[in-house]
Amino acid sequence: MSRPRNKDGGKTATLAIRIQPRAAKNEVVRMEGGAIKIRLTAPPVEGAANEALVKFLSGAFNRPRADIAIVSGMKSRSKVVRIEGISDEDVEKLLKTKEEKGNIE
Repeated sequence: MSRPRNKDGGKTATLAIRIQPRAAKNEVVRMEGGAIKIRLTAPPVEGAANEALVKFLSGAFNRPRADIAIVSGMKSRSKVVRIEGISDEDVEKLLKTKEEKGNIE
């Protein structure tokens, strides 16, 4: 059975993310070796950090939570996340724009 295309033309971004739980605030810090580092205020217990990550990415990329899935690393700080409705190029542009505005350290 084939997967139905989403309303955004089937674009999907796959991100390698390293999270830092229990941070002072939620923020994208920097890209290291192709990975995106994200600080989250949530603790790494009972899925709280995973839920905070999905919520943070939903807001950052203006996508509904249902479009964001943690593909691997559910119990690890290193995760692979898939976001439906946005391309890898769109992610790069958004992160570059935020770096230029000083929103990413």
